[in-house]
Amino acid sequence: MSPTPPARRLRPRLPRKVFSQILLMQLAIAAGVAVLATGLFLAPLSKQLDQEAMRRALAIAETTAQDPQIAEGVLTTRPTVDGPVQKEAERIQKATHAEYIVVMDLGGFRWSHPTPSEIGQHVSTSPDEALAGKEVMQIDSGTLGRSARGKVPLYDSKHRIIGAVSVGIAYDSVRARLLGTIPVLFAYAGGALAVGALAAWLISRRVQRQTRDLAFSDISALLAEREAMLHGIREGVVALDRGGRIRLLNDEARRLLGIGDEAVGRSPDDALGEGRTTDVLAGRVTGTDLLTVRGQRVLVANRMPTDDGGAVATLRDRTELEQLGRELDSTRGLIDALRAQDHEHANRMHTLLGFLELEMYDDAVEFVGEVVGDHRVTAEQVTEKIQDPLLAALLVGKATVAAERGVALWVSDRTWLPDRLVDPRGLVTVVGNLVDNALDAVAGTPHARVEVELCAEGRTIVLGVHDTGPGIPAEQRELVFTEGWSTKKPPAHGKRGIGLSLVRRFAERQGGSATVDEADGGGARFTVVLPEALTEPELAPAPALAPADTEAR
Repeated sequence: MSPTPPARRLRPRLPRKVFSQILLMQLAIAAGVAVLATGLFLAPLSKQLDQEAMRRALAIAETTAQDPQIAEGVLTTRPTVDGPVQKEAERIQKATHAEYIVVMDLGGFRWSHPTPSEIGQHVSTSPDEALAGKEVMQIDSGTLGRSARGKVPLYDSKHRIIGAVSVGIAYDSVRARLLGTIPVLFAYAGGALAVGALAAWLISRRVQRQTRDLAFSDISALLAEREAMLHGIREGVVALDRGGRIRLLNDEARRLLGIGDEAVGRSPDDALGEGRTTDVLAGRVTGTDLLTVRGQRVLVANRMPTDDGGAVATLRDRTELEQLGRELDSTRGLIDALRAQDHEHANRMHTLLGFLELEMYDDAVEFVGEVVGDHRVTAEQVTEKIQDPLLAALLVGKATVAAERGVALWVSDRTWLPDRLVDPRGLVTVVGNLVDNALDAVAGTPHARVEVELCAEGRTIVLGVHDTGPGIPAEQRELVFTEGWSTKKPPAHGKRGIGLSLVRRFAERQGGSATVDEADGGGARFTVVLPEALTEPELAPAPALAPADTEAR
């Protein structure tokens, strides 16, 4: 026979839904607060009623003591039932609904009392304090039972103490007032509890809608999934509150923006400083897929407002894509150059073929010499002035592309650049961007011309590119270096407005500058100063003397 399994203890289980749990907790809190408030109110109420009764008794006693008939009766008559003091005290007692008014002389003998037989008898409680000129308030028991009492001294016309007045308020009436307030108090507490329950239900319903009737475990799971997603995706996420302060950064956003947890709780202006990236995050620049530059990174930013008045911004790293795009542009430029050379070569070959068919051999030889000489002179001119092969090749290719577009690309006679570049690729990017912009500016204009000047001054390189185009208005000369600003159509691989911004950032990272002004004769002149862009020249060793030279000397 199998053993009987132990009986399970039934335990109350809380509901799983957030709505139900919050409603129960709020109801419990409301009930507890109502009970606590009722108890806290009743506790001092008894003392407050006692104080009120004693102050009322004291006020009646002071009013009675100021009655001149009372003082005169004590001085001129005897304490009798029909005396003026007793009659006046009874009148005041009926008017004020006091339990008793006792007038006593300096010996403590009563001149008035609700019970006539007590008149002329000594009082049951000590009158010493009142006869000493003090006002007394107390709860005490006497011949009429427990009462709230007020005692004051009685003065004659010369302000001498001739006795005292004691007034009592029945303590049963005070207790009756206390008990009478309890039902009313419970009614108010019940009403407050009902209002609290209604408010709790309304709040819980709102929470139910906002949490979509989820359980706490579901919310916890969603938060865990959100954390895993935010820190696992390869896009930067920046969340801002309704005040424009950063409240969330994932790992990728920290990497792309170069900031840490210290930025949380601060505005983008404080955390990032001035710049287009800050303007995009703050919402001052609107649009989709906005290009920004942060450090050496090209970012694509999107900002979406949220229902609570805040916003969420996403950041994608397009540095590699921009580099690929520029390589694509360079490749296309090279293809265009090869295409131009192909057209030019075909035309020259046709001309040469014509000379040969016409048996004009001398003219054919002269034509071939001129063609070879022209190309050789052009390449030699560039390589003589620019020793760096990468930059020389760029300018030769750009010259061919410029010729196809009807633009004359010249290298200034003042140009001289040794082969000691610290960052040849960076300078190629700067020169390529400026030359491309210049070619775009002058294309289609008469007598189009672009001139490039590269000078070395110690370790500093001064680059100048000027064209004969329409130029740049003075009010836009700083704007052209802004990220995302461009007047040209975007290329196939992305958006414009990055080239000049990268040029300036490259120059500023090396402690230099990039500016634009008006060239001589019109057009635009871009000037880039790059300090320490050249390495120190190596000291060449002195040539050794040949033996023949030695002997000759």
